[in-house]
Order: sequence, then C-alpha cells, then structure tokens
Amino acid sequence: MKQDTGGPAFPATNHHGHKLEGMTMRDYFAAKAMQTLLLDDSYDFSDRNLIAQKAYAFADAMLEARGK
Repeated sequence: MKQDTGGPAFPATNHHGHKLEGMTMRDYFAAKAMQTLLLDDSYDFSDRNLIAQKAYAFADAMLEARGK
C-alpha cells in the first residue's frame, strides 16, 4: 500500500517553468509535530527513532483528518 504523503507542501515553479514540489505535507506535518514533542520533558530523547515514529503518527492522523 502506498503511503499518503498529502502531496507537496509548498509547490512552486522556478524561473525556467519547472515544477518544484519540495517536501511533502506528511513531512511538513511530522516536522511540526516533532517540534512539539521535543518540548515535552517526559520523553526519553535518546530514542530518536521513537520520537520520529510518533511525529509521523501525528502527521498521518493529520492527513487522515484533512481528507474527511
């Protein structure tokens, strides 16, 4: 099953008319979620994979809610 990325977060066109997609909405949402997760002193920041997984879990939930 293909992961829903939400499409490009900041699509643009360069001066040559080429489309630039940049990061996906999923990556953008995950980055925003991770910023908030890192503010929580109760997390063990040594497990970076866990923080990343939680951030993407929030991003996936945001994409799902956005599609409804």
